[in-house]
Amino acid sequence: MRRLSILTFLFILLFAIAHEQKEEFILKTIGRVRKVEKSTKLILEKEYEPALQGLERNSHVWVLWWFDRNDTVEKRSILQVHPRGNPENPLTGVFACRSPFRPNLIALSLCRILSVENNVVEIEKIDAFDETPILDLKPYIPGYDSADDAVTAKWRR
Repeated sequence: MRRLSILTFLFILLFAIAHEQKEEFILKTIGRVRKVEKSTKLILEKEYEPALQGLERNSHVWVLWWFDRNDTVEKRSILQVHPRGNPENPLTGVFACRSPFRPNLIALSLCRILSVENNVVEIEKIDAFDETPILDLKPYIPGYDSADDAVTAKWRR
């Protein structure tokens, strides 16, 4: 009987701990940004080459990448900033601006595709550093990816 109560206690304890923890996900890098002189490329791991089939028929691609150079506990805890680092801009929540400080360091850039060959996508430019990890690529679809009545805040530089 005592053994059963100890097992029951452990089960309840583990169940409580599991419910207190936040859900976590595993992200895998699919490639890296490569900037050499005037060339900008998305170099994907060879295993993802088949996933690029048909991308060349698109003019633009959304690149989801990781703010790897901002990945600290302190920077992840910043929830409000002055947009564009300008103290003249009002204090704003990170979900209302494009700050690199966020709980999850996922960035999104819309890039013009110049070419797709093998596991390499050459793009016009991206606001990521050389060797930045790439998380995903999604084609830009004008009918879905634009809003006719969109409004956004204007920030001072």
